[in-house]
Amino acid sequence: MAGHRIYTTSFASVYPLYVAKAEKKGRSKAEVDQILQWLTGFSQEALDAEIAAKTDFETFFAKAPKLNPARAEIKGLICGVRVEEVAEPLMREIRYLDKLIDELARGKAMDKIMRG
Repeated sequence: MAGHRIYTTSFASVYPLYVAKAEKKGRSKAEVDQILQWLTGFSQEALDAEIAAKTDFETFFAKAPKLNPARAEIKGLICGVRVEEVAEPLMREIRYLDKLIDELARGKAMDKIMRG
């Protein structure tokens, strides 16, 4: 059950990978955090607390104060799978986040990433 493993993976263990991917392409940790806040509704302080607590993905998304309704506009391929076709709700949330970080690393403007 490889899919189940990602749910119990701590968000904190993957977060540095998101930041590294962004920074490698000239983007910043602040932009990664801005995307996370837009997607989940977490404040910077609450986001930092979830990272410090080593919260798993399932809990991270369950505790999100307000998942952004515009996330449904996130479309495209990530890991060879169409994000909008992912049936399992939690995996779809994770793939939305993956897609946003991918867009950031590819140089897309922040207002376009946040569907503004």
